[in-house]
Amino acid sequence: MSPYIPNRSCHCPRCRARGLMGPAILITLGVLFLLDQLLVVRWGESFPVFLIVIGVMLYLGRSASTEGHVNAVVPGAPVPPPPPADPTHPEVNR
Repeated sequence: MSPYIPNRSCHCPRCRARGLMGPAILITLGVLFLLDQLLVVRWGESFPVFLIVIGVMLYLGRSASTEGHVNAVVPGAPVPPPPPADPTHPEVNR
């Protein structure tokens, strides 16, 4: 099993969840400031929601599946050998 290395060009669930942290924080801040301006909930009382959203996003980012993950190329790291050819595949028998 190879170690997980985040990759911006990968579209596995874990890489996609990690990319949602910034937007989730911005949306949460916007909603909390709006609620403060509308005098629904004061900022001092709603601030723990911000911490909860960060915690949930971190949990989702670390517990999501890595199925279909494409590791980033790390300079100096050994390149794994290609998978062996399937002798029953029609392209190999040409």
